[in-house]
Amino acid sequence: MCLFCKIVNKEIPANIILEDENFIAFHDINPKAPIHILAIPKKHVDSFDELNGEVMKEMTPFIQKVAKEVNINKSGYRVITNIGENGGQEVKHLHFHILGGAKLKWEHFSDADPKGHF
Repeated sequence: MCLFCKIVNKEIPANIILEDENFIAFHDINPKAPIHILAIPKKHVDSFDELNGEVMKEMTPFIQKVAKEVNINKSGYRVITNIGENGGQEVKHLHFHILGGAKLKWEHFSDADPKGHF
């Protein structure tokens, strides 16, 4: 059972922002922005590559509700999912990072070397 499944099962504590029967959102323990929340499906899915459209159809309004709950829906926010090792996925359970609360930069790409990739 992965770390996020343990959070879903309440085996590990988390600072939960919003929860319904299919999804849960909680504060990231290593925030990269003033507001950094993770939104996950309660049913284990390894990554975005394993996801079907039906889950996204339900997850999209959930993420929008989270943004409203933490009052970043008007000022703007970023939604990111990482896929695989090179994409930066650390936990093999689909999760979306919801970042906001400030004007966000793209500094995390500063170590990328685009040469030879185009």
